[in-house]
Amino acid sequence: MTTSPETRLESSQERLAQVLECLEHDDLVALDQHLAQMHPAEIANLLEALPRDQREVVWSRVPAEEEGEVLLYVNDEVRSDLIREMDREELVAAAGGMDTDDLADILPDLPEPVISELLQSMSEQDRQRLETVLIYPDDTAGGLMNLDTVSIRPHVTLEVVLRYLRFRGELPEPTDSLFVVNREDKYLGRVRLAQLVTSDPTLTVAEILDRDLEPIPADTPATEVARLFEDHDLVSAPVVDENGKLLGRITIDDVVDLIREQADHDIMARSGLDEEDDMFAPVLRSSRRRAVWLGVNLVTAFLAAWVIGLFDATIEKVVALAVLMPIVASMGGIAGTQTLTLMIRGIALGQVSASNAWKLLRKEVLVSLVNGILWAVVVAIVAIAWFHNVTLGVVIGLAIVVNLLVAAVAGALIPLGLQKLGADPALAGGVVLTTVTDVVGFMAFLGLATLFLV
Repeated sequence: MTTSPETRLESSQERLAQVLECLEHDDLVALDQHLAQMHPAEIANLLEALPRDQREVVWSRVPAEEEGEVLLYVNDEVRSDLIREMDREELVAAAGGMDTDDLADILPDLPEPVISELLQSMSEQDRQRLETVLIYPDDTAGGLMNLDTVSIRPHVTLEVVLRYLRFRGELPEPTDSLFVVNREDKYLGRVRLAQLVTSDPTLTVAEILDRDLEPIPADTPATEVARLFEDHDLVSAPVVDENGKLLGRITIDDVVDLIREQADHDIMARSGLDEEDDMFAPVLRSSRRRAVWLGVNLVTAFLAAWVIGLFDATIEKVVALAVLMPIVASMGGIAGTQTLTLMIRGIALGQVSASNAWKLLRKEVLVSLVNGILWAVVVAIVAIAWFHNVTLGVVIGLAIVVNLLVAAVAGALIPLGLQKLGADPALAGGVVLTTVTDVVGFMAFLGLATLFLV
């Protein structure tokens, strides 16, 4: 039975309430019982939701054997704070039990003495595996991959493969296929487990080899990996180096984590925040981060105010303009945001590029033209009825049409331009768009009013 998102949310909130009650009454026995029943990911989520003083208490009660896995699930800033509270023996013990690919995720946050001790305790093979993972950035297939790959040779029989699997005793989760490699470890194809157990055991691996699954180069961007998994309904996929040598595999749980992180990033980036920030970071640290974004927005606000100031004489003569100005800017902002969101999503999914951007731009302009005329008529009628001035109604109607058309063009071109410059459209697109729609909206409305009403 599948648990709904609402049920999971209620469960998380209930756990948080229970833990807070334990902390309030200093009931460490009950706290230990709650933590013992929680998955490391749930503990990580709990730690992120607690103020720093309470977080320290809960962290001190986390079972030692789960500390390493919990560190994997918390965000970067919380992880750094937790690591600073641990002594060297604790860190070595927590990191020493991790898989190589998991260790690579937290290695940059560990103190240098701990890193040295861990490397010295590792076998030569494990050190080489760790180095392989660390070569690739986090946002590539190589950074996402696991090294727990089960590979087989093409010339052996299925009976031999089955004996080998029984000898292993268990398979990494989730495993739906075995990858086939030659003597140089170059990827040749895969054998599905379902086909392996249902085929004639006297057949060779080569006879049931599936060559349709293309390997993923290690330098493939993570967003492209997510698209491949979505388009081909993959559970796992092989990762190879530039020579076609099998390095590891990416599994669906890695991709789900990636999608969730990307969604978190997009939501937070719209407000100039980072999904890795600690929700309960010190006030001065949080203030410093947000001050930069507030400063950027202040500059754009001054720009819009400057445009309004150019027409102060017009506003003094027709006070109704001051009442109606926000309508023009708001309509343009909403229309532009709709186009901007559509474009950012299309770019993220690989559905928008230079080859089809012009057609999409033309479509968005036509949509804005239709909506602009529709709502311009509505707003004009309201303005005429309100202020008993037909010319004022015509002016605001024309201004809305102009602003919605400009908003459509800006909403389509801004993310493409930011992408070409290497900037994140989700982070900077909203601020630039708001500036454009505000400035153009005020300029169009007040400019037309100056021409026809003064």
